[in-house]
Amino acid sequence: MKTYRPHRDVSVLNDHLQVPGLGVLPINAFLIHAAEPVVVDTGVGLPDRDFLATLAEVIDPTDVRWIWLTHPDRDHTGGLFALLDAAPRARVVTTFIGAGIMSTERPLPMERVYLLNPGQTLNVGDRRLTGFRPPLFDNPATVGLFDMRSGVCFSSDCFGAPMATAELAQAENVRAASPDELRAAQLLWASVDSPWIHNVDTSMFARSVQGIRAFNPTWIFSSHLPPATGDMTRLLDTLLEAPSADVFTGPDQAALEAMLREFEPV
Repeated sequence: MKTYRPHRDVSVLNDHLQVPGLGVLPINAFLIHAAEPVVVDTGVGLPDRDFLATLAEVIDPTDVRWIWLTHPDRDHTGGLFALLDAAPRARVVTTFIGAGIMSTERPLPMERVYLLNPGQTLNVGDRRLTGFRPPLFDNPATVGLFDMRSGVCFSSDCFGAPMATAELAQAENVRAASPDELRAAQLLWASVDSPWIHNVDTSMFARSVQGIRAFNPTWIFSSHLPPATGDMTRLLDTLLEAPSADVFTGPDQAALEAMLREFEPV
């Protein structure tokens, strides 16, 4: 994992995973340097990752006051309980459904949960964070957030794109990828992560995209994309293409066996 600070109010805790057949997927968590510091998601839980140690490079974990869990998938919850132990004043921002999903594996301490729905706001001392439902999502508990003070948008899985290389997955600006490869990767990810997109009413979906456009964000921080700033038109317009993108079909058993044979010793 590596950390960097592309915006005065935001540090990125960047990780990545190789996904066979797709590319290299960025996996980002974030720290909002607010008066009451906010961690957005907590990375993967693989044994060779230490989310808490990485977070300690940018803040003393005991100072964290809020953990905004955009949704309870395992690539977002890896360091959650270690952080709860290290940050005794921190509360987990999630939804009723999010807390319920977590309870099927390891229940959250309910006295440390703060339930927040899309459209509601959280006061973190020097700014208010507004929850919203991103246009693309893979979990019913997903709530992104918009920082009204800085104009920064945290979009959870929306805008994700598997990158061609690990270097691109660790890039500090999405402009490191060419426009054509970024568009193709976004559309691939939309089909993989939100397969329901091929069955939507396109006019209703367009209205959901307009919701982010209306924020007029200065930055977009996605869980699975390098940070984006400047003109967001291309990123947003690509979302509108998602309903008509190619449907993703993953490898079947025969393909899996072929891949495993490639790893057999000769």
